[in-house]
Amino acid sequence: MAYQFDFAAVLQHSDLLLQGAAFTLGLTAVGTLLGVGLGIVGAILRAWRIRPFERIVGVYVELIRNTPFIVQLFFIFFGLPSLGVRLSEWEAAVLAMVINLGAYSTEIIRAGIQAIPAGQLEAAAALAMSRFETFRHVVLRPALGKVWPALSSQIIIVMLGSAVCSQISTEELSFAANFIQSRNFRAFETYLLTTALYLLMAILIRQLLAWVGRRFIMGAR
Repeated sequence: MAYQFDFAAVLQHSDLLLQGAAFTLGLTAVGTLLGVGLGIVGAILRAWRIRPFERIVGVYVELIRNTPFIVQLFFIFFGLPSLGVRLSEWEAAVLAMVINLGAYSTEIIRAGIQAIPAGQLEAAAALAMSRFETFRHVVLRPALGKVWPALSSQIIIVMLGSAVCSQISTEELSFAANFIQSRNFRAFETYLLTTALYLLMAILIRQLLAWVGRRFIMGAR
């Protein structure tokens, strides 16, 4: 018997899918801002070999990059309460995304910082630029410009990885899809539309990050 497609059974719950997509975008926005900020700090500590923080950051980076994101999420949500630290689903998901992105962005940004020629730092010193001005204009901005495509890709990977947050009942897009499918049993249609939404979000985020890079990082108008 030929399969009868019924997208109407899914589209009648389109509000849930859109709410889930908005929740995912919110998670991604907060996770990106805090995660990249953490990555910048970690990159500076590692690139400039500031002890003892350099080794601490190194252990953190290796630990996170060599363990599954879902295990990190479960440790935060299910493990930390054993120590008296209780977080809501939203807080646990955000914290897991920040910690994960922070580790990867640390290494990405560190590569950009180490690619800055020493001559540029000497030129900044010759111009009597302050340490903050040197860091902002001579170190950080050019470093981000060099690694922005890689950093953008990592942000999108973290956004897509947020789908596992449904395992702790975080009401993001995959949670909404699972809920709808459990009600109408139209798995093909539900997950096809969900896939399309993830694809659309990834494309939009990539375009937004490309614009941010041109406008604020590389300085192109």
